[in-house]
Amino acid sequence: MIYCACYKTRVPAAETEEIMSIKQQEPITALYCRLSQEDAREGESNSIANQKAILAKYAKDNGFKHTQFFVDDGFSGVVFDRPGFLAMMDGVKSGSIKTIIVKDHSRLGRNRLVIGTLLEEDFERYGVRYIAIMDNIDSKQGLSDLIPLQDLFNEWHSKTTSQKIRAVMQSKGNSGIPLTRNLPFGYKKDPNDKSKWLVDESAAEIVRKIYALCMDGKGPTQIGKILQAQGVPTIGEYYRSIGRKTGAPLPQKPCQWSEESINKILRRMEYIGHTVNFRTHVKSFKNKKSIENDPSEWKIFENHHQSIVDKAVWERVQEIRKNKRRLTKYGKTSIFSGLLVCADCGKNLRYCTSRVHTSSQEHFVCANYKSNTGSCSIHFIREETLLHLVLTHIQRVLTFVLQYEHIFISAVNKKSTEEQTKAIAAKRRMFAQQQKRIAELDVLFQRVYEDSIAGRITEERFLKMSSSYESEQAKLKSESERLETELNAEKQSANNTERFLSIVRRYTEITELTATIVNDFIEKIVVHAPDKSSGHRVQKVEIYYNAVGIIDVPDSDEMVELLHKRKQRRLAAQNSDGLKAVI
Repeated sequence: MIYCACYKTRVPAAETEEIMSIKQQEPITALYCRLSQEDAREGESNSIANQKAILAKYAKDNGFKHTQFFVDDGFSGVVFDRPGFLAMMDGVKSGSIKTIIVKDHSRLGRNRLVIGTLLEEDFERYGVRYIAIMDNIDSKQGLSDLIPLQDLFNEWHSKTTSQKIRAVMQSKGNSGIPLTRNLPFGYKKDPNDKSKWLVDESAAEIVRKIYALCMDGKGPTQIGKILQAQGVPTIGEYYRSIGRKTGAPLPQKPCQWSEESINKILRRMEYIGHTVNFRTHVKSFKNKKSIENDPSEWKIFENHHQSIVDKAVWERVQEIRKNKRRLTKYGKTSIFSGLLVCADCGKNLRYCTSRVHTSSQEHFVCANYKSNTGSCSIHFIREETLLHLVLTHIQRVLTFVLQYEHIFISAVNKKSTEEQTKAIAAKRRMFAQQQKRIAELDVLFQRVYEDSIAGRITEERFLKMSSSYESEQAKLKSESERLETELNAEKQSANNTERFLSIVRRYTEITELTATIVNDFIEKIVVHAPDKSSGHRVQKVEIYYNAVGIIDVPDSDEMVELLHKRKQRRLAAQNSDGLKAVI
């Protein structure tokens, strides 16, 4: 039975309880009303109030007794898991409903296969009389052979409406208007302009707390437990407390956060002020289930609304989540977990500990080592050694940058060597040439098309030439997108320096490492295999700082020399200006 597959889930409803209470009495006349969001746009004629008035008058005028309304407000006609419809069908199957009356046939539904099964098989089997007032349908007088055709037109109406709505949504989404109906937790709509988002400060503080806990090395499960212990209300409970309606059921435990809720908050770009459209799609107008789109299909519009989370923090959280710090089976983790990379094979180093290990015995080894049976060597390094090494280096970097910021900026900028500058210039030339050729191909394709229409070239020749042009153009577009990405990355170098400086300025002194400090400063730590050729164990460790990479901190003698050279350059510039003024 087709319709059974569509509404096999029974939904408890007040109407069902009322039906069961009078089950042994005279049969009920069901007055069924349905209104979808699309129908509501067509005016008052299809409103629930209007449908009820028409049905009540018809029932009274034609002597139908024991009437009861079954209503589905805001439900599409192509789906049949509607609460009112399900409750009515419970009454049909129990034998308490023997007559169903609707305003017009499309109110029952717009899926021709399901409606056909209902009319021709199910209503017949249960002895139900079906009446559609405006369409002059009464199953007691026999069903017209034209009804299946009417069902087809009803379904086409839904399909056409769906296509129109989709076109409107595409236009809105491509113009940067947010498509999401449910704003991310932490935002609210501007009462004066529904397209604008305002920060809900109370909720935003919860969002910032979640990001801070993630920066402190906590995973979603740990964050949830901390929030629950602190009595922080869940999203549903928070909305309930401020009187905001939500379709989600109220939580049984007001402060018990789910891992999925926290994951969703940690990955949403909206928190840095961006609008993200086309995250999901539906298969068809009949199947409303949301399907996730590939991120490459998303449309991202930057700086649409006020941010809640700093962009640098959001980006760092995404990196942290790529290398999740999972607890060992002994319930331990390290602030360096997920950051250590093998210099030889590129795999992460695995944190090793046990119940009997002291802090001095806990260490990292290459994930490809596998007790000397893997494809890489051990790359062993103790956590205690790392803590001392990284703390010392961060302290030196902090002192260097805070005292000699101008020298630090100069040193970072020197990373752009002459060869890199030439490479960037070459990329720019290549990008310009590709854009010019893409435009030329558009013109050529137009000319070939016109020649084909005019009969100056054969269809076979047109297909061959157009295919060649399209193939070349697709390749050029792909290559130019890659070049544009690389050029944009180069433009970010100055911004990256400023980002790192903003991190440094938040600290005046660091005496102990925490997960937050490590995540603020460090992108990754590359560990090399130990070298014992000198008779001593020597191991190279490279610390890559967020946004700026490796920082070579000058020693005291080098710093004196750098300051001396800078002073000489400044004096030379002043003397040069003086000579020009005299001349």
